[in-house]
Amino acid sequence: MKAAILEGGKLDIRDIPKPKANFEEAVVKLLTAGVCHSDVHLVKGDWPRFVQPFPIPLGHEGIGIVEELGPGAEKFVQVGDRVILGLGGSGGGYWCGACEYCLSGRPRLCRQAKPILGAYAEYISLWAKSLVKLPDSVSNDEVSLACGGLTSYSAVKKFLRFGVLPGKPVAIIGAAGGLGHYGVQVAKAFGFKVVGVDVGRDKIDFIKSLGVDYAVDAGEAIPFVKKQLGGGVYGSVVFAPKISGFELGLKIMRPGGIFIGVGMPAASEGGMEINPLELLGRDPIIMSSAVGTVEEMREVVQLCADGKVKSHVSRRAPLSQVMTVLEELEKAAYPGRAILNDMAN
Repeated sequence: MKAAILEGGKLDIRDIPKPKANFEEAVVKLLTAGVCHSDVHLVKGDWPRFVQPFPIPLGHEGIGIVEELGPGAEKFVQVGDRVILGLGGSGGGYWCGACEYCLSGRPRLCRQAKPILGAYAEYISLWAKSLVKLPDSVSNDEVSLACGGLTSYSAVKKFLRFGVLPGKPVAIIGAAGGLGHYGVQVAKAFGFKVVGVDVGRDKIDFIKSLGVDYAVDAGEAIPFVKKQLGGGVYGSVVFAPKISGFELGLKIMRPGGIFIGVGMPAASEGGMEINPLELLGRDPIIMSSAVGTVEEMREVVQLCADGKVKSHVSRRAPLSQVMTVLEELEKAAYPGRAILNDMAN
């Protein structure tokens, strides 16, 4: 079968053996794969601490048909099911289910957690517990819900957990991007007043089309929220993979606000700074958010089936063009998502 393999900073399409289904695993014939910006960073070597031994398969967003089951997998899916890779844990490849993190709903932190890798391929074999069956109303174009949609949903959902009530203004930084455009839709579905922030007229126009309450260029965001929103938003989620986006997300919050960092800037950008006195005076809650759980994936699928969340696909390409698509994503060439819809070519 054909698969995209990363080795030595180069991504190649290779012919490799078709995977087999081991205990509690399912082989899925992939119909579409989402191209995630995180793979741009992996190819470029921007995140040294996350790189596994080479060669490694790339891709973690997929929709496909279950073709083969290993022993025990029949408890979770059936041959012929159309499924999405429901990224629980650290990429959803495996989590123990019995440690303190798994039992408290944070399987990504499980010491045994393994990522899902290898969706840029014709077939993938993975733990059947990480698969979510799709209704007919959710098309194969919605493949990026598997990471982009789930990550955005899990992040915005944290506002409710930490006391930001529906009706309050919240900011989505990087609102036109592959994750941010989901974040806007999820925030609206939860009933928040949404301030979408990005850079450039085209992206601002795109954000408006998503139904935000306010669409603001990043350069104007600070004076805008101070004037229009009583001094700041109640919370901000930063999907932009830039330190400048993180700094902006902190600055536009009112005292006591909730800051959620999602985007992952290159390690070379360094860290963000906050003065301890400012921290004391503003008393924010600062946290990160990554991926989500399989149960949250089911919730995202239902939102999509209900018409409340939809993937904006700007680019479709065959597997052979994945490197070109990644280069386009690095340049932020278009809003929304890119997908691979021909895995055999």
